[in-house]
Amino acid sequence: MTDSESDDVAVVVYREDATWDVDPLPPALTEDLAGFIQVLRQQPSIGGTIGLAAVEDDFFVAVRVIGAQTSVFLSDLTAAVDWPLARQVMAYLDLDIPEDEDLDQVLPAGDLSIFADLGLDEMDLGMIAGNLDLFPDEALAIIASKLGFGQAYERALTLALGRVP
Repeated sequence: MTDSESDDVAVVVYREDATWDVDPLPPALTEDLAGFIQVLRQQPSIGGTIGLAAVEDDFFVAVRVIGAQTSVFLSDLTAAVDWPLARQVMAYLDLDIPEDEDLDQVLPAGDLSIFADLGLDEMDLGMIAGNLDLFPDEALAIIASKLGFGQAYERALTLALGRVP
């Protein structure tokens, strides 16, 4: 969904000097991995650029671009059955889309160490992604908080979703 009623959200996270900034991106990028990565590559940043996208109540994607290297993380590979962005992530990672009989559990895909150098290790990221009690935007808020840009993420989320602060 890309209309104004969509709860899909995408943000770009970058550093200027020693401060994290988070800006909302067009919701259409929650359906276009190549476009999402391209936007991240256009944002100069110390230590690379991070993109976070939450799609419906289903899954989230994290992308990190550092120089020529791009790391991608998908919170639930079973989302590839229903969602274009998740299918594109699976194709980017050169992974097969799961069959119907494999859809009984939530499994992440991609680079679990995407944020390890920023203080969020593989185990913690896996636990956040696998927590079925969290909506994708809530999971991303926890990640943002652990990485040190929680308040900036919440402000960007408020802008992206048109909520009154």
